[in-house]
Amino acid sequence: MSSGNDCQPQTLTKPALGEKEVTELVDRVFGLKVFWIRPLPSYDDQNFHVRVSRNEGVAEGADEYVLKITNSEDSQKPDLIEAQTQAMMFLSAEGFPSATPYLTKDGNVMSLESGDTGNKKYMVRLLTYLPGTPVAKIATNTQIFYEIGKLAASLDKALSEKFHHPSVKSLHRGQFIWNLANVPLLDQYIYALGQTKYREVVEQVIEQFKGKVIPKLSSFRACINHGDLNDHNILVDSTPASLENPQYRVSGILDFSDMSYGYYVFEVAIAIMYMMIESPDPLSVGGHVLAGFESILPLTEVERGALFLLVSGRFAQSLVIAAHTALRYPENKEYLMITAKTGWKHLMKMFEVGQEAVEKTWFETAKAYTNHAPA
Repeated sequence: MSSGNDCQPQTLTKPALGEKEVTELVDRVFGLKVFWIRPLPSYDDQNFHVRVSRNEGVAEGADEYVLKITNSEDSQKPDLIEAQTQAMMFLSAEGFPSATPYLTKDGNVMSLESGDTGNKKYMVRLLTYLPGTPVAKIATNTQIFYEIGKLAASLDKALSEKFHHPSVKSLHRGQFIWNLANVPLLDQYIYALGQTKYREVVEQVIEQFKGKVIPKLSSFRACINHGDLNDHNILVDSTPASLENPQYRVSGILDFSDMSYGYYVFEVAIAIMYMMIESPDPLSVGGHVLAGFESILPLTEVERGALFLLVSGRFAQSLVIAAHTALRYPENKEYLMITAKTGWKHLMKMFEVGQEAVEKTWFETAKAYTNHAPA
């Protein structure tokens, strides 16, 4: 869930191209004939699932792609989009299930194109379509939570240790609203919650974050974060070990638009928060995700001590920014409020149960894996 401007949740920049314009664009920029096209949901970019045929009108041999039309604010940051795209190509080469760009007629990974209205320009990319089912649409189990934790650590480790493209400097995004370090920036959007019990809890999260997390940032281990390993951005396929308990494998990692420099512990906190959304037993989820993460990269005591507030901070970011943006863009409210349906319930429950009890559950679950690690 990216934002248009680094310190604004969403500005009036979302593209609104029609299917006819998109069909013409794919032909003009990429030299491909569209066989069919379907819109995909998006926070503030415009995405289409596109099937193309090398021979016009012939379905056989068709290829599937995602056409990503970036909002006009982010389109003014070509270095940032270059870094995201190069990171995807790097990860694919490293064996991660990441999309790769189909090059333009000019041999580039992206192209700046005129938009639907006025003089706005949008960066356009055609990315390979990844098969699989979003985690949001499966009956989750502890095995997939462990795998996602493992993925979060492996992905950040690979990016931080081996990804050295010149554009990487653009990932220093100081005021980026979705970077977990910037939970205090939510102060300016909290009005969107009105005077409610929810607002009281979020204010508590922000104050505790300022006092207990911000002073510790310098002792966390820095890395490049994907930043949005949510239940819609991870695709899986399954091998039916049994109908009751299928074994899942990650088949796709989507949406690198929230990439930024951060810390390893941020990534595991973000993954825990989003996997809680998809579980009937949300407070237990953290231990399984943490165990997977620590099978690759054990956290330090200081990092572990911040985990509860980091997970709470991500809930606050997601819920406050969605409420703020839904006020401004009611037509996109249904998509914006996906997480809010259960998110508020989980955040309130975390604070009701309390940090000590929640951490005890997480850490004991993770510890059990050290004796019985999954195959």
